[in-house]
Amino acid sequence: MLSSPSPADTPAPVRIASARGRWILLVTVMGSSVVLLGSTVTNVALPRIGEDFGAGLAVLQWTVNAYMLALAGLILLGGALGDRLGRRRVFVWGVLVFAAASLLCGLAPDPHTLIAARALQGVGGALLTPGSLALIEASFHPDDRPRAIGLWSGLGGVGAALGPFVGGWLVDGPGWRWTFLLTIPPALLCVPIALRHVPESVGTPRAASPDAPRFRQHGFDVTGAVCGVLALTLVTYALTQARTGGLLAVGAAAAGVLAGWAFVRAERRGDNPMVPLSIFSSRQFTAVNVITLCVYAGTGGFFFLTALELQIVAGYSALAAGAAMLPTTVLMLLFSSRAALLAKRLGPRLPLAVGPSVCGAGMLLMLRAGPDASYVRDILPALLVTGCGMVLMVAPLSVTLLSSVDAAHAGLASGVNNAAARAAGLVAVAGLPLLVGMGPDAYRSATAFDASFSRAMPLCAGLLICGALVALALLPRTVAAGRTVAAGRRTHGKVHGWLMEPPLVSRFAHHPTAD
Repeated sequence: MLSSPSPADTPAPVRIASARGRWILLVTVMGSSVVLLGSTVTNVALPRIGEDFGAGLAVLQWTVNAYMLALAGLILLGGALGDRLGRRRVFVWGVLVFAAASLLCGLAPDPHTLIAARALQGVGGALLTPGSLALIEASFHPDDRPRAIGLWSGLGGVGAALGPFVGGWLVDGPGWRWTFLLTIPPALLCVPIALRHVPESVGTPRAASPDAPRFRQHGFDVTGAVCGVLALTLVTYALTQARTGGLLAVGAAAAGVLAGWAFVRAERRGDNPMVPLSIFSSRQFTAVNVITLCVYAGTGGFFFLTALELQIVAGYSALAAGAAMLPTTVLMLLFSSRAALLAKRLGPRLPLAVGPSVCGAGMLLMLRAGPDASYVRDILPALLVTGCGMVLMVAPLSVTLLSSVDAAHAGLASGVNNAAARAAGLVAVAGLPLLVGMGPDAYRSATAFDASFSRAMPLCAGLLICGALVALALLPRTVAAGRTVAAGRRTHGKVHGWLMEPPLVSRFAHHPTAD
């Protein structure tokens, strides 16, 4: 039932108006939405999770980071597995893993089980996230792809916008465990629909030596994936435990650096590297990824800490905290596509210098949040300014990224950038509390947390300003005409309101034979 077809077995393209086309859209939107919910509903539940388990701040950090760690480390491998073994097959397995992990999260008897289940959720997300878009691009007729991707993207953005609101409602109602159980029904509904209505497809395998091990013949960079995940895990552990871990934290940091070196070595010398280092020969591609690291570290830390600040210090309920964050997402949903067009017209330098600067200004305005802060006077303006900055930078960042590489490498470039964004958020959530002196019990004291939050916001803003300075120093004023047109074609309909990572482009989407 889940066997892998050959490329020759791929059926004829599907039209979006057909019944099968509607089923494909439904299953891919549901699949990507459960991953988005996993990313967005958790922050508002963190204080209750800590209270129920009597846990310190490190548990709250790992509840977020275990999920992002698996996603960041394995998302490129998940795309490669789909290309080689069958996109529907890997998508379905990803959905099943995600659903099982969500059930385990909801039933977790202790924080260690919850963290392990969150990591398993991330593994499922890494399998199904690349597949949701790849299935659309592999299944639909070329004339219908832009509209299909636009619907997938827009509906996914709505899911992301509703995540904190729904999560807050569940936390205040039946409890935080239901924020995880919520994703199980749509995930399980995906499986029979996918198996019945979604055609299977595979990519074109890369050539490898016939004497190479089987996984290398299929292009699986297992060594690179393991080294990458180890590096991120060890560095995250070292940052999270630096205040109390002593020599163990120092050893983890050293081992993380060593694993990072091994990752670079594996990618340089491997037969089928997960991240071919030659792609960084493009100065613009390298600059965009440095900007991505800066801006997503800043925004990742901002959203993590702001959700806690609103509940712990301002006294909001989980529902009110989730609803308070909606304006930023709504701005992204309404205006991101126009910002992408603006970036193509003005070139990358201006929007990627102005956008992070405006976003950083919004984070500084959030210093007005506190025990007696008014939402309309103090908090809403900060979120609106932050949202305007994100509108100006997120979509132009994707357009600039795709204009920096050839069309055949668009999927790889997008995957690398997406992984970089997740890794940046991961390190920010682990490292910011350490840098601002936030102790294990800080979230239990409104005064202590507010003081740490006030020290953290300038750091988040500073990361955004660093991104703006990189854009001014390294990005061109304009993009070459040919590449601008190509970038516009590739990003049509793909800009969405996902706050925690840039949009993915399928590895299959712009293979020379795809269109």
